[in-house]
Amino acid sequence: MEAFNCHPGVPKPGDLIEIFRPAYQHWALYLGDGYVISVTPVDEGPADMLSSARSVFNGKAWVRKQLLKDLVGNDAYRINNKYDNKYRPLPVGEIIWRAKCSIDQEVAYDVLRNNCEHFVTKLRYGKAVSGQVNQAIDAVATVGVVTIAAGAISLLAWLGSRSRERDD
Repeated sequence: MEAFNCHPGVPKPGDLIEIFRPAYQHWALYLGDGYVISVTPVDEGPADMLSSARSVFNGKAWVRKQLLKDLVGNDAYRINNKYDNKYRPLPVGEIIWRAKCSIDQEVAYDVLRNNCEHFVTKLRYGKAVSGQVNQAIDAVATVGVVTIAAGAISLLAWLGSRSRERDD
């Protein structure tokens, strides 16, 4: 991971904020005046891996408005509107309106299909996407292809050796 400042500039309303937790990235959307919105475990206390794991297992999360500095804590973060080159952001007023309508709502949570990055990209672009999930799926697919290829090579080598044994 690249090194990032803890204060990477001044976010604008509607910006995506990527927060670097010890083992994953958490995503929020900047509302303005120092506040962000994000999905958090229903019974979250301090941000830690255990509290994030709760949402994974119970399938629920809570949409919270918090001060960016409180959500980030001691972790690094950056403004990351990484999908702007692929999807057109909705008008800022609509992004903020949609976000504010979600505050204090309980939402479904699924780490692969409806996580914190999906939530904020849906607000910004009208389309839920998650690069974290795509990277994980790509990694699993690559391992699968390599495993299948290795198995095929082993099978061909074994069949070749059997064929030579019969010829002898």
